[in-house]
Amino acid sequence: MANTLLTPTQVTREPLRVLHQKLNFVGSINRQYDEQYAKSGAKIGNSLQIRLPNQYVVRTGAILNAQDTTEAKVTLQVATQKGVDLNFTSSELTLSLDDFSKRTLNPAMSVLAAAIEADALTMYKDVYNQMNNVAATVTFAKVLAGRKILVDNLTPNGNRSVTLNTQDNADLVDALKGLFQDSSAIAKQYREGYVGRTGGFDFMENTLLPKHTPGSELADTTAGSGSGGPSTILVNGSSHTGAAVTITNGSAKTLPTGDIISFVGCNRVHPDSKVDTGSLKQFAVTADVASGGTSIPISPSIVISGATQNVAASPTTGQAIKKIGTASTPYGLSLAYHEDAFTFATADLVMPKGVDFAAREIFDGVSMRIVRQYDINNDKFPCRLDVFYGYQTIRPQLACRLANN
Repeated sequence: MANTLLTPTQVTREPLRVLHQKLNFVGSINRQYDEQYAKSGAKIGNSLQIRLPNQYVVRTGAILNAQDTTEAKVTLQVATQKGVDLNFTSSELTLSLDDFSKRTLNPAMSVLAAAIEADALTMYKDVYNQMNNVAATVTFAKVLAGRKILVDNLTPNGNRSVTLNTQDNADLVDALKGLFQDSSAIAKQYREGYVGRTGGFDFMENTLLPKHTPGSELADTTAGSGSGGPSTILVNGSSHTGAAVTITNGSAKTLPTGDIISFVGCNRVHPDSKVDTGSLKQFAVTADVASGGTSIPISPSIVISGATQNVAASPTTGQAIKKIGTASTPYGLSLAYHEDAFTFATADLVMPKGVDFAAREIFDGVSMRIVRQYDINNDKFPCRLDVFYGYQTIRPQLACRLANN
């Protein structure tokens, strides 16, 4: 009986299936913008403007107070191309699909998935809300504290996930072992280290979640200032608004992108009522601040009035700045988030002509192209599998870092 060669379509669909199984973070976030790029050759261009929900101020009384609609938007840019390159022959395509997948595609897709997932997880630096449990073991109560932060920021119910680093997953499974019963769903938690769904979240484990390393201490009690007190970074100037705060005493102090800071006296307000919550507003540093820097770029921008107001009062001269974590000491991170906090999209790559074979397939929104050509010089069949993608934090307020260990 003659062998049946696997077709280019079969070969393309199988790595997509394998890749999909290995992208648990990317698979749990917003993917609705894929269809915007689902055109031959990504003809939309590589950027897409995503509108954010409009916000308005409530009027009190009978007098009309018409307000303009100011639309906010973020840009999703598809600009990263990654792939794996293989050599396989026509005879290898006579294997069964299962054999071909195990021997050739599984290892290739594992490393590609890791590269894509690691890229996407760098979006943690955009998240400015953090449950602080640095240098301590995660507990379910701490996860619920993260859930409270999401609820306080009006995160919708449903489609919420927690992606745990491996240490947090081990600690949380151990913390919940007293709930054991022999139902299939809960038993899996203890047999496979899988938490499943609880507390309003789907829990997943991910080996690629990075640790965050904070910058230097903002208050140096060993180095005197000009007046003999500690050399401390302070706010410099009053009525700060926008995406940066001017500072003083920045010598020998550093802040890397992703550090979480707050300003004494700058409290968070309720997103709807604008009432002072009594809790300090957290901000993420959006660009590295070197020693001697005179300002800190932050997200979100400070807004003290109007529909997008997020603080009760702006930072002012002489107020101290607080930072999370010990200087230069990495701490572990897990993420709690709603799917609309982040988005990931792939685009269709151009199909080349005049090659041995080429195919492009889409599986659950991930577009992959495979191209094989004959190398006459070396009598080989080099093959490349490519994914063209982009990712963007859309609504960081719908996510929360869980800082433990």
